[in-house]
Amino acid sequence: MELRSLGNSGLLVSQIALGTMTWGRDTDIHEARDQFNIYYSAGGRLIDTADVYSDGVSEEIVGEFVREYPDVLVSTKAGSVRSARKRDTSRSHLLDALDGSLRRLRRTHIDVWHMHVWDPYTPIEETLAAADSAISSGKVRYLGISNYAGWQLTKAATLQHSGSPYPIISAQMEYSLVERGIEREVIPAAADLGVGIMAWSPLGRGVLTGKYRHGTPADSRGATSHFASFVSTYLDDKSRAIVDAVCTAAEGLGLSPIDVSLAWLTSRQQVSSVVVGARTAAQLRVVLNATDVTLPPEILDALTSVSAPERGYPEYGWNQ
Repeated sequence: MELRSLGNSGLLVSQIALGTMTWGRDTDIHEARDQFNIYYSAGGRLIDTADVYSDGVSEEIVGEFVREYPDVLVSTKAGSVRSARKRDTSRSHLLDALDGSLRRLRRTHIDVWHMHVWDPYTPIEETLAAADSAISSGKVRYLGISNYAGWQLTKAATLQHSGSPYPIISAQMEYSLVERGIEREVIPAAADLGVGIMAWSPLGRGVLTGKYRHGTPADSRGATSHFASFVSTYLDDKSRAIVDAVCTAAEGLGLSPIDVSLAWLTSRQQVSSVVVGARTAAQLRVVLNATDVTLPPEILDALTSVSAPERGYPEYGWNQ
């Protein structure tokens, strides 16, 4: 599997990261073990999790697996909380959350620690100071953010560049053919600041596989009570047109819609890694086949055109 630099850092990460959001809930430890083994055998060396995934069980399962494989990089996140506040990147919470993550992961350090959300209740200076403390202590190697708007990424990264020797190197953001919103401001900011994109939900929450074209399969995430609304976001007419284009391209090239969707995404500016979470080991095998696919330029252009997001002032126009 191809290794890519994460932003302007010297850290090389796998082109495909193994996402573990469902581990401990929809995916039990035995199925998770099969996924991990398949991923590792394919050359994958980056696992992504978060302290809130399955209320910490995901990190526990990851910790059980990676203790046998010190060459596997671990990315986790902190700042999202199960309370009315919903987000907390205060120094008090972050440092407690870090210790909890390390305990569950059974590791002395986290390779990439992402601030899971922007916290309007905490000054960003406090959040970044806590992150600096974590890196200085040796508990964290690199810092990232997740789900920030363009101005939030710019503010955080600029402050970090000016006042800290530990720059932000990663932005973990939703990005796919059906969700290209980050191209308006986040990607230009990331390119300017030397920040790499870790794209989550690269298959459009499963919609880009084509399995929802004729209804909702009973065994899909879209059929579950806790994921139905998550998936339905991309079951509108615009997304259907994009999925149809992907499937047409796949049929013409003798590939799967997954191959086409991931090959388009991994060709995009600033994308260092795509975070793929599969429900089953069989699904993961199909995804990993996409690592060797390169799309013809005319197919890339056609998919880019059919999925183009709305653009306008001031992100695009006379001043760009």
